Amino acid sequence: MIKEITKQNFDQEVMQSERPVLLDFFAQWCVPCRMLSPIVEQAAAQREDILFGKVDVTDEMELAEQFGIFSVPTLVLMHHGQVVEKKVGLQPKESILALADAAGREG
Repeated sequence: MIKEITKQNFDQEVMQSERPVLLDFFAQWCVPCRMLSPIVEQAAAQREDILFGKVDVTDEMELAEQFGIFSVPTLVLMHHGQVVEKKVGLQPKESILALADAAGREG
């Protein structure tokens, strides 16, 4: 399952998460974002040890600014409240799963 992340639930869902969090920063008008969405959903179904979240940059400009998001889609992997890795652009599922694996290496 993919959670919608907003400024209101960010601290609880992301910063306080025991699990690593993979955030998908997207926009409704973004064609590559719409292409990435089902790929992220497939990856989320395979990796229940990771919390997957979506952040709509149009609605959540403050979060986008906080993470320095200049292009969408952008995937941001966080663990223990820290950014572990960031990938910009359309990614294949293998790349998303490899990104999720990076969280395990972080500890």
